[in-house]
Amino acid sequence: MQIYFSPEFLREDAQVLNVVDDKNKAVGYIAFLMEQKKMYVYGQLEDEGVEADFKDLVEPYLQGLAKLKPDLEVYSYLTVGGKKVDVSSEKES
Repeated sequence: MQIYFSPEFLREDAQVLNVVDDKNKAVGYIAFLMEQKKMYVYGQLEDEGVEADFKDLVEPYLQGLAKLKPDLEVYSYLTVGGKKVDVSSEKES
């Protein structure tokens, strides 16, 4: 199953994206909130079978947002099927 982001709410300091499958069915969400030098990322995905795809989708998006402010601290809490998932939020040099 392929998954994609579908924007639900977009502002300069906040975003809520639905995670949808190839049939456009919502299977999760991810929210980004930015306040000065901090970014909070919260997300949940239902299906454990697409955990790797979820990471592959989230990591570059997160890195792109982090480039907006070079000294941004990123705090994240993402779950897949109820289990916490760690994603790399390191900026590439």
